[in-house]
Amino acid sequence: MGRRRKGRNVSGWVIVDKPAGPTSTQVTGRVRRAFDARKAGHAGTLDPAATGVLAVALGEATKTMPFVADASKSYRFTVRLGAATDTDDAEGEIIATSLERPSDEALHSILPRFTGDIMQAPPRYSAIHVEGRRAHEVARAGGDVVIPARPLRVERLVMVNRPDADHVELEMACGKGGYVRSIARDLGEALGCLGHVLTLRRIAAGPFREDHAVALAEVEAEPEAQLRPVETALVGLPEAPCDDAAAGRLAHGNPAPVAGSDAPIAWASHGGRAVAIGRVAGGILHPARVFR
Repeated sequence: MGRRRKGRNVSGWVIVDKPAGPTSTQVTGRVRRAFDARKAGHAGTLDPAATGVLAVALGEATKTMPFVADASKSYRFTVRLGAATDTDDAEGEIIATSLERPSDEALHSILPRFTGDIMQAPPRYSAIHVEGRRAHEVARAGGDVVIPARPLRVERLVMVNRPDADHVELEMACGKGGYVRSIARDLGEALGCLGHVLTLRRIAAGPFREDHAVALAEVEAEPEAQLRPVETALVGLPEAPCDDAAAGRLAHGNPAPVAGSDAPIAWASHGGRAVAIGRVAGGILHPARVFR
């Protein structure tokens, strides 16, 4: 018999305004300890220097993490023009410089090139696996890192401020797997001036927005006040209410009748609480995940 995990059986979402410095895993660990929770995870990594929305799931909410991790995310970031770094952000070493600086008009005109369905090569310093090792591990060891470009859906990329010739502030909304650092790098190369990310803040992740996020110190001071229901991650999915008998069947992993139309994926609710997630066909929900 496996060792029973210590901690409380607490479930829900905590939306942290991640500070610059700690890793996303470290922040998640602090949230778990604040609740003395048995289980915790986060839905989308932020680099240590980045700030903003970090959605942390506790207990049963970890079963809904894919619906946040796979959802659209939005960022506000500053690009430093005129220099490229080996990490594509301000944490790295400068590897090339340029005296060229684009006009506001040139910036506006090139942004559509990075909007819609594009191909993006992730940064060399990233957590992507390359021949069984993390890319950043290979890069730091001096190895040659080549990561093929992959498709990305960029829903929105706009310039929101140009404080001076060396800096531009942008906002972007994109699908899963997007790297802001790659956007900054590729934008600088396309403009002929080079560039890297100077500051980065996530302002939305799926259903969670910047105004939902609370400081880590607040979470640690009053954890229970910051806990959101498991169901808050499911707002983008069809809800299929069910009665007592169906809820009992679904809780044991068995198909059961629910209200609502057929759907590739939906969540069954009973008294406003999530019972199961699965496919609805012919008015029957076939559970893929069950909430205890």
